[in-house]
Amino acid sequence: MATIFYTASSVDGFIADPGNSLSWLLTRDVDPTGPMGFEALQPRIGASVMGATTWQWLLDHDEVGALGEARTFVLSHRAFDLLDGITFTSADDEAALREVHAEAVAAAEGRDVWLVGGGELVGQFADLGLVDELWVQYAPVALGGGAPLLPRRLELRLEQVERNRDFAVARWSVLNSATLTP
Repeated sequence: MATIFYTASSVDGFIADPGNSLSWLLTRDVDPTGPMGFEALQPRIGASVMGATTWQWLLDHDEVGALGEARTFVLSHRAFDLLDGITFTSADDEAALREVHAEAVAAAEGRDVWLVGGGELVGQFADLGLVDELWVQYAPVALGGGAPLLPRRLELRLEQVERNRDFAVARWSVLNSATLTP
């Protein structure tokens, strides 16, 4: 079981353009069954955690089905229609984030927890030592601005690098302070 931030990024480190659009990503050629493709990840996922902006994007683009059967936790102060398998929470402090993570781990029943979407949400979990891996699919495009992959420093160890059609894909382990050497 691992908590994984699985995402795509522009080569200059943005996961969405300044207008919060992913149109730059959806035109690129990727094999979902290829190296580190989504179809390789999806069976491993037992629960997912995301913020309101990502949830709204999934709703707006009819992509909620991409979550599969995994129990989903949405961190939001906005009101959304209730759906089976979706838990909405306004968790925004350390104790509440730890509780959401513990609930997601329990719901995952031994499978992985997928942190979906925004780098700020992932950064908050990383600040608490709750992120194990990053899987990033780098698209051959530079955006020049937008939502950053991660808006804070995070120490990583490269575990795997592959090519998936147009994308360079990489998997890193997150190093916590106990695993860093001076």
